[in-house]
Amino acid sequence: METVQASQYWLTRFCFQRALGFVYFIAFLIVINQFHPLLGERGLLPARFFIKRVEFWQTPSLFWFDCSDRFLSVIAWGGLFLSLLALTGLSDAFGIWVSAAVWFLLWLFYLSFVNIGQTFYGFGWETLLLETGFLAIFFGSSNTTPPAVIILLLRWVLFRIIFGAGLIKLRGDECWRNLTCMYYHYETQPLPNPLSWYFHHLPPLFHKAEVLFTHFVEIIVPWGLFVPVPLVAASAGVLIVAFQALLILSGNLSWLNYITLVLCIPCFNDRILSRFIPIKPPVTIPISEPQQGVLILLTAFVLLLSIRPATNLFSRRQIMNTSFEPLHLVNTYGAFGSITRERMEIIVEGTDDPVVTSATQWREYEFKGKPGNVNRRPCVVSPYHWKLDWQMWFAAMSDYLYHPWILNLAAKLLEGDKGVLGLLAGNPFPNGPPKYIKAELYHYRFTNFEERKKTGNWWVRTYVRQYLPPLSLQNRAFRDLLMEQGWLDDNLG
Repeated sequence: METVQASQYWLTRFCFQRALGFVYFIAFLIVINQFHPLLGERGLLPARFFIKRVEFWQTPSLFWFDCSDRFLSVIAWGGLFLSLLALTGLSDAFGIWVSAAVWFLLWLFYLSFVNIGQTFYGFGWETLLLETGFLAIFFGSSNTTPPAVIILLLRWVLFRIIFGAGLIKLRGDECWRNLTCMYYHYETQPLPNPLSWYFHHLPPLFHKAEVLFTHFVEIIVPWGLFVPVPLVAASAGVLIVAFQALLILSGNLSWLNYITLVLCIPCFNDRILSRFIPIKPPVTIPISEPQQGVLILLTAFVLLLSIRPATNLFSRRQIMNTSFEPLHLVNTYGAFGSITRERMEIIVEGTDDPVVTSATQWREYEFKGKPGNVNRRPCVVSPYHWKLDWQMWFAAMSDYLYHPWILNLAAKLLEGDKGVLGLLAGNPFPNGPPKYIKAELYHYRFTNFEERKKTGNWWVRTYVRQYLPPLSLQNRAFRDLLMEQGWLDDNLG
């Protein structure tokens, strides 16, 4: 690997810390806006029930000591405040110990949410933020020399993200090998954006070229991060940045692409970055012997924890987006190992009719991000993340019994719960909650050019089957299911 001189990376650290502070800001903003209705005391999957079923060392979290909504809010707002300190650079303006304390608390606070977040926090970018944020603790403040080893460890994280994604594709869906995956991806990805419609209608030859470029960037380019020539590492970084930019343009993948861009920053030294950011590095304090000792121990610890993720990379049974220990310090990553060929959507409907008949009029609930109304333009939400919308995408692939939180979603809508309604684009029952809720499964596809011109619609949908039968809080079977999940007694009342 390149012989990294710490003095060449002051500006690199400057950019990295502020960019990572931005990602933390988005992450805690999502917590503030969505955690209570999803996982709070009266959420769809109350974290307090989860904590009763697991051991502390399986999922260490501050919320083992207090899982009240009030304490959740204190930690969430505290994390948002600390992320602003990191984003503005105030976190490292008072020396190395204050800087380390800010980054440590950011990591600890977010770890506490992830470890009780269950399915709503089971995404690869959550663990990626924790791993990256842990290394940031040891990066130093603006008056200290950047530790060279942190640059190398951050590149190791980037390597596992990109190379792991490449390998899971080659081992996974056949369409990655026959170059046809992009025929389907833009239409069937979790949350398409407006440009996804245009990308989807590009010529087949272009789609095949996209797959070839994906394989090149994810399989070949990551090795350039380890070539002992600064220009090669920078070139690898440029290619990964270009690839991530294309992903951002063509879909909504939360802040996965954004934190990957953050991890590309250590590919560039000060000589390169100073051409675009005219900031002169100050005189810095060399790393002390105790600090060097801590960095040596950190490196040995990370290398030890890297054994299983590295072994997984080259395993025929490779798994993706997995942590091998509860602190999420060194993880395995990957994305889109398989591609859905058809898009299914769950459409939730309600009625205030007292009895369901063939003449019942149903009104649809519109979600903030996922497709529903066929003439509504796809959303632009990334780097933000609508967690409920993503889980609805997953739920459409299997029966509702595999996603028991959907039953509580129906119950919340029957209650007119303000928190859950706040996760949706609107409430079709402003004067009071509905009497019944049901869900229907539809097949969705993008309109073609002719259909779009004629109707103005973005989607064409076809009815498939009933997903969830009409349910009422007076339905005994429904109440029994809610009681089995532990929601009815003290959550719905």
